[in-house]
Amino acid sequence: MDWYMMNCELLATCSALGYLEGDVYHREPDCLESVKDLIRYLRHEDETRDVRQQLGAAQILQNDLLPILVQYHEDKVLFDAVIRLMVNLTQPALLCFGKVPADATSRHHFLQVLSYLQAYKEAFASEKVFVVLSEKLYNLLQLDWEQRQEEDTLLIERILLLVRNVLHVPPDPTEEQGVDGDASVHDRVLWALHISGMDDLLKFLASAQVEQQWALHVLEIISLMFRDQSPEELAALGQGTAGAEHGEDTRELEALRQRELAEKRARALQRPSRHSRFGGSYVLQGLKSIGDRDLVFHKGLHNLKSYTHDLGKEPRRVPRHRQATPESEPWRRSARNVRLFLRHFCQDFLEGCYNRLMLLVKDQLVREKAQQHDETYYLWATAFFMAFNRCHGFRPELVSETVGVRAFHFIEQNLTTYYEMALMDKKEATTWARRMHLALKAYQELLRTVQEMDRSPEQAVRDSSQVIKSNIFYLMEYRELFLALFRKFDETKQPRSFLRDLVETAHLFLRMLERFCRGRANLVVQSKRVRRKKKKPRVAAVPPPPSAAELEQLWEGLAPQLQACLEGEVPLPEDVVPFDAASETPVEEQRAEALLRIQECLRDSHVPQALRLLRSAREVWPEGDVFGAADAGPPEETRLLREILVAPLPRQAPAEPEELEEEEEEDEEEEQTVQVSEKEFNFLDYLKRFACAPVVRALVLLLRGYARNSPRTNHCAARLLHRLARDLHMEPLLFQLSLFALFHRLLSDPAAAAHQELVALAKFILGKFFALAATNKKAFVELLFWKSPAAVCEMTKGYSSLQEGEGTTRSRVPPWSPQEEQELRELYWKYKEVEGGDIIAAILAHLPTAGRTRKQVVKQLVRMGLASSAKDFPRERKGTRIVLWTEEQEEELTRLFEEFQDSDDVLGNIMKHLTARRSRARVVEKLLGLGLVAERKELYKKRRRKSHGPGPGQAAKGVPAMPAQGSSGEDEDSEEEEEEEEDEAEEGPMEEHWVPEEGAGQELAQRLQQEGLAGPLRWLENCLRRVAGDREEDGVSHPVPLVPLTEENEDAMEDRRFQTLLRQLGLRPPASEQESFWRIPAALTPQQLRRVAASIAHRGPSGSSQDLPEPLRCPQEPAPEPLPAGLGSDSESEEPVPVPVPSPVQPRSKRRRELASEDEDEDGEGSGTEAAPAAPCSEEDEEDEDPQLRGRRKRVRCLEEEEEED
Repeated sequence: MDWYMMNCELLATCSALGYLEGDVYHREPDCLESVKDLIRYLRHEDETRDVRQQLGAAQILQNDLLPILVQYHEDKVLFDAVIRLMVNLTQPALLCFGKVPADATSRHHFLQVLSYLQAYKEAFASEKVFVVLSEKLYNLLQLDWEQRQEEDTLLIERILLLVRNVLHVPPDPTEEQGVDGDASVHDRVLWALHISGMDDLLKFLASAQVEQQWALHVLEIISLMFRDQSPEELAALGQGTAGAEHGEDTRELEALRQRELAEKRARALQRPSRHSRFGGSYVLQGLKSIGDRDLVFHKGLHNLKSYTHDLGKEPRRVPRHRQATPESEPWRRSARNVRLFLRHFCQDFLEGCYNRLMLLVKDQLVREKAQQHDETYYLWATAFFMAFNRCHGFRPELVSETVGVRAFHFIEQNLTTYYEMALMDKKEATTWARRMHLALKAYQELLRTVQEMDRSPEQAVRDSSQVIKSNIFYLMEYRELFLALFRKFDETKQPRSFLRDLVETAHLFLRMLERFCRGRANLVVQSKRVRRKKKKPRVAAVPPPPSAAELEQLWEGLAPQLQACLEGEVPLPEDVVPFDAASETPVEEQRAEALLRIQECLRDSHVPQALRLLRSAREVWPEGDVFGAADAGPPEETRLLREILVAPLPRQAPAEPEELEEEEEEDEEEEQTVQVSEKEFNFLDYLKRFACAPVVRALVLLLRGYARNSPRTNHCAARLLHRLARDLHMEPLLFQLSLFALFHRLLSDPAAAAHQELVALAKFILGKFFALAATNKKAFVELLFWKSPAAVCEMTKGYSSLQEGEGTTRSRVPPWSPQEEQELRELYWKYKEVEGGDIIAAILAHLPTAGRTRKQVVKQLVRMGLASSAKDFPRERKGTRIVLWTEEQEEELTRLFEEFQDSDDVLGNIMKHLTARRSRARVVEKLLGLGLVAERKELYKKRRRKSHGPGPGQAAKGVPAMPAQGSSGEDEDSEEEEEEEEDEAEEGPMEEHWVPEEGAGQELAQRLQQEGLAGPLRWLENCLRRVAGDREEDGVSHPVPLVPLTEENEDAMEDRRFQTLLRQLGLRPPASEQESFWRIPAALTPQQLRRVAASIAHRGPSGSSQDLPEPLRCPQEPAPEPLPAGLGSDSESEEPVPVPVPSPVQPRSKRRRELASEDEDEDGEGSGTEAAPAAPCSEEDEEDEDPQLRGRRKRVRCLEEEEEED
């Protein structure tokens, strides 16, 4: 609806209500219709709550609705309509918006609605309004259940909702800034509610048998009435003189006064009696300034203690998600008459209503008749009224409904639920933390009530407490609760008050448990252990194939049935389809499955289905006559079925379960089984569970505000720390720098006399620390870290105690002795250079110590520094080398080869049209095995070779012209000789430590230069020289792959004569199919590499090399920046980058290799047969080369990202 139209309609509607003249309100004739129109407008308001805001700004409730309610309460219809409208107007802002908005605009509307609600609450602080509501509610409750109409029930509920809405409005901190004891708006509303008698009606609704349906409404209103109250203060009210009542205030003021006097005395002692006009300058030895000199201090010595390096700095702003959670509402003391009225209300409520009301509410919660999160009111009532009863003449019969094992179980269950939801629902973690705080308070009050029952003079009450404690301490859930809350405490989600109650409750629980164990020799408790069993996939048992005799016997039994089917005596089924149309496998590839189905039908004696499948498959796959010719008769079909029955068709074997790494255990299905047993309880063993960093960190965080904490809170925190340090003899657990800083602040506090227990703890811990530091110099470093019991054991008994198995967290893995480490090191270096083998498997096979696992060996290698991580030893996947080819697949491969053998890319076309998915290596092996190709080179993709040398009729510079015919003949002879040499070389693997002879490959290199391969030879020479230089600088040798980046170099690497040259030079071909490039072995020394590079250098007519040797590098000159792994070239020449093995270099696509080296192509094409001399290295040249180097890297990186996207 349009804003302007809405304003006009609202103005006309509000004007039609009536007008106020003095204290008398005159209603208009259309007053009732106007109220109904306003209800209708509120029903259709937008998300900004525009109608609600306009009515609040016009003060309709204060000026019109409340006067109508007071003066015309006899008009039942109008009264009902006005109540409906006020319930809608006063509903909480959270219900209107769902939650507190995050954006600024919505938050502004939220705060605006909240301000109007606070104005409504102030208007309701009137006795006249509550008198009318109380009288109307009293009259409705006087009606019998039979006389009460549905409208009366709705009006009762609306009156209760209206009271709830008014009490729910939070206070305005800007308006209510009075001191304790002043009457706030909430106090005035409560006083008006008390004067009108509404509190008596609430007690009647809580105790009446026929008014059970209003139990939750009443409990919610009561919780809002006591929102700002403390049960301990209400119970202590009126139990003495006025001076005794204000004793706590007097003690607080006296403590503040003593602190102020102590500070004045300290300041008086610091500054001299006579003030000096010159403060002086001092040098603080041992305290460095910004530079290396000592700090110069320009102020008086009395200011020295307050000096820090942070003076004058702006404090760092803490991000919002890291800020501590503020307290929900500041505590405030109400007016005395209000507190007296509430105290009497608590007494009457406990004596006549509490047990019955709590029973009804819990029954509705258990039966899920309440709304969501209504159990929070139950938890609040349990904590509040049980605390009031404990402090006000403890009578256990008044709270018997919430004292027992069932109450403990209900609260523990809700506390655990809130704890789990706070961990899962991160966005609403703060809300779940508030609910968790309510449950923790209820749990604490239950423990205090049980403790109070132990002091009761009645034996029956003491026996009941013993029964409750024996049940609580027996179950494991109650003992583990506090440990879980301590470990997951987060100050950004949970307020400081939650930590305070958690520490006090844990202290109470430990003290009660200790006393309970003290009087018993052997205490048996329940213990639960969760065992997770890996649910391995069941392997279906494969039946053994039938023998030939069994198949013959089966065929003899099937022959009569088959003859009857062929003659038409037995009808064949019609709904038989030989393929699965819904399968992801194409129809053309389901031919083998059809054969298996026919065979299974025959072996199961389903002859009609087998015959129908045979004929249907013949229609679907007519090519090749696999299922018979199209005009096949009964004899042919009989022969085909017999062959299919006895044929050993390959069946898909079930997948064998592989042993996965421990990192992949989450992928396996697990079965959790909870084993419940009993064990003898030891209190000290249970206390050791609290000896961990999260518990100590939480206690230190709480003690940082020791000056604001209550004496009981400081006592509980100090007692817990004393238990950990003294009872467990783990004083080093508290050797932490943040705790020591707290001790320093405490000991230098002028008012430290008020915290004698904390001072004694600080002196005890500091004394133990300096005693340990005298023998362990590393104790000062240990201050920087939170410690575990294992670290405590190492600090006190020595840092080698855990390795010898003496620590508290003893490892299940047996330690490695020095002899075993030496054997492991020798085995690693022995099998490291073995290409294509599993290093860890070889080490395990030769390791003298039995029982070591693969993971233990890998971890020890990483710990010893022999490997960087476990990724250096990938596990070989099982089943990758088992390749079976069926006869049909071999025929298909032969057919595809004959079809594409004349194409440019034979292997690529075969891979595209092959039915079964095979790797390229397996296809090449099968083609070689079938004899379709003689060598792998025949399957390479054909390209047009670039002519880099002189043509057949031209002579290169310095080279005499040779007849084309003679050269071709010599080439053919040389090719035959080289092929023989290569075959001999391929018969056995090349030895790793084979050293090439001096001048090896020189003649073959000159011949290749004459044939136009001068560019690849120069690239190879530069690679060898660069690797030699790198090995001299690093002192470490690794096999380095030769990665060609240009098409010219790639073609040369595929040339058989060029490969023969590489073998003569001592280079190693790819050892396995996982390797794609030739490698420079690690055994070649830098001198050998330079000698080999000199042997292939291009020589002019004089016989001298025209390629200058690699320029020497200055000692001060930095080494050239390495390229990313796999590139192997710099900006001017293609040279490899050392790539550590055994990680294989994965082959890269042709597209990347062609596009990533445009500069190299230009260099190769423009060079001809002469190589340009290498320029000396200088800083200017390096600066010129950097942009080109960066451009190439960026281009290669882009290409790699494109390939990953493809």
